[in-house]
Amino acid sequence: MVALVRMRLTAFLRGGRALPGLLGTLVVVGIIYGGGRSAAAEAYGFSAVALFPVIAWQAKLLLDTEPDVQRRLAVTAVGLRREVTAGLLAAAAVGFVTVVLAMVLPWLFGGITGPAGIVPGLWAHLASLVAAVGLGALASRPVTRSTLYGIAVLVTGSVLAIVLGLDGSVLPWLAPPLMAAARRLADQPGSASLAALSVQAVLWATVVVAIYARFRRTRS
Repeated sequence: MVALVRMRLTAFLRGGRALPGLLGTLVVVGIIYGGGRSAAAEAYGFSAVALFPVIAWQAKLLLDTEPDVQRRLAVTAVGLRREVTAGLLAAAAVGFVTVVLAMVLPWLFGGITGPAGIVPGLWAHLASLVAAVGLGALASRPVTRSTLYGIAVLVTGSVLAIVLGLDGSVLPWLAPPLMAAARRLADQPGSASLAALSVQAVLWATVVVAIYARFRRTRS
């Protein structure tokens, strides 16, 4: 499985599909911090929300890179469970690089006022990463079988993740806790509130990954 993860990452890099996500990250970070310096917790909370669709897009691009025939051969060689897990791990690795860039680049730009809030900011980005990988997997070609449907799933999921997470939403549990995390970080959250949001993020990602695995079993 490690070899399969490495192969997918290599194909993703050599095929040039890593470039759009990298450029998207730079644009988002530049827009967020272009207006001046901000406190780490508040800035990172907003950054985690803004980068959610970018990371989901990266996950979709990575899972779309492998040709269908090669993917079926991988399933035959290592089994469907390991093939699916390898794809998700590779997508998570790419998303983690994006998270690192999003947290390090503001310091190079002088966009962060101080170190307070870095740990909650990292938590918010990791929560966004887990949810985004799940959405990107659902939007990938192995599930949607169509570029148009894949884009529709990606855009719709990204919009709903924000709209359903707005303060006052009647169905906040249907969305990953992106907006709630951003609000908590802006209000200097306690460990209890972060723990509750962590549970929601893990449960949401677990359900989405289970749906993805179900589609892969029925469409492989």
